[in-house]
Amino acid sequence: MTAPKLKEFDYDKLEIGEELGSYEYTLTQEMLDNFRASVDDPEAAFPTLAVKHDATAFAMVYDDKVGTVNAGNEVEFYNPPIPGKKIRVTGRIADKYWRRDMPYIVIEATAIDEDGRLLEKLRTYQLKKPDEVGRKWQPQS
Repeated sequence: MTAPKLKEFDYDKLEIGEELGSYEYTLTQEMLDNFRASVDDPEAAFPTLAVKHDATAFAMVYDDKVGTVNAGNEVEFYNPPIPGKKIRVTGRIADKYWRRDMPYIVIEATAIDEDGRLLEKLRTYQLKKPDEVGRKWQPQS
């Protein structure tokens, strides 16, 4: 099976509300254990955070040669995922806007397990003009 051709990212053509599609994976006990070890918390309940649901959904649709600066994240946790359960993630473009003459997008991802339990909602704010970051500190040529 051939992978679908990715769309070239174009900020001007990006539409608010665009569905990025969905994907599924099964959370394993090993994934949970590895996450807990990496954050040094034996009780950490949301290893799904490490999967980067939003970025994965975006990368399934777009070939982004522009680059990104993470400008912020909001995560709402509802129910801890259960090892062995399948997780379905859906993503969408929640917003796009200009601030201080720079373009931003907001990617939203929602994760639900195979039993229909809402696990988390994630929103990531991305600056889509990373070459501008730090410019005021760089010497002018």
